Amino acid sequence: MRKLTLAVGSSLILAAPLAQADILGVGANLSYWHSDLSGNIAHDSESVNVEDELRLKRDSNVNANVYLEHPVPLLPNVRLDYTLVQQSGNGSLGSSYDGLSTGPVSSDLDLEQLDLTLYYEILDNWVNLDLGLTVRDFSGELEVAQAGKKTSTTKADGVLPLGYVAARFDLPFTGVAVGAEGKYISFDGDSMRDFNLYGQYKISVLQLRAGYRQLAVDYEDGNDAFDVKIDGPFVSAGIVF
Repeated sequence: MRKLTLAVGSSLILAAPLAQADILGVGANLSYWHSDLSGNIAHDSESVNVEDELRLKRDSNVNANVYLEHPVPLLPNVRLDYTLVQQSGNGSLGSSYDGLSTGPVSSDLDLEQLDLTLYYEILDNWVNLDLGLTVRDFSGELEVAQAGKKTSTTKADGVLPLGYVAARFDLPFTGVAVGAEGKYISFDGDSMRDFNLYGQYKISVLQLRAGYRQLAVDYEDGNDAFDVKIDGPFVSAGIVF
């Protein structure tokens, strides 16, 4: 992980003299993400399938980001993203899990992450390209309850560096654009990827997007491990100055 951080940081230093915004820019965005959940969560040597056993439901979540771009050479632009995924379900364990026996259970899953991204605009015209580094504060918690048994709680959290890239193509004079954003890290058996593809329409200071987002987490924290994927369509509205 340290090698990845140093590599990305070195790339940013080399790119910095070539990229800067012409004027000060500020933006904020709210998105509505309708997501599915799949995968497994484990405690010690026991695991549970969040889709087939826990029946965690497809749900919608509201997420947000803000950013600041400036014309100061060498200093990176700054972006903050917040994501909160909360899903509940009623299912049935097919095997024992953390002191719970087979049979009906209810469960709640929370995945929360706050991203600080420092990035440079490498291209800023009809074709736009940003490169940077994201520091992600990630936490996940699964609670599984069964009548007459203790409630099982599985947790994982950490602060991780991820490489960041964003690209967008603007169709001149129309306000229409298509783009993609991605964040990724893989280290010592753990990995995390978070990307989205979108179409955009901008009129005056209003920016509207619709697209698809996928978040995949494969992360072990002590005796607990999360190996889940969350994906689905999203729509968003933002203000850009």
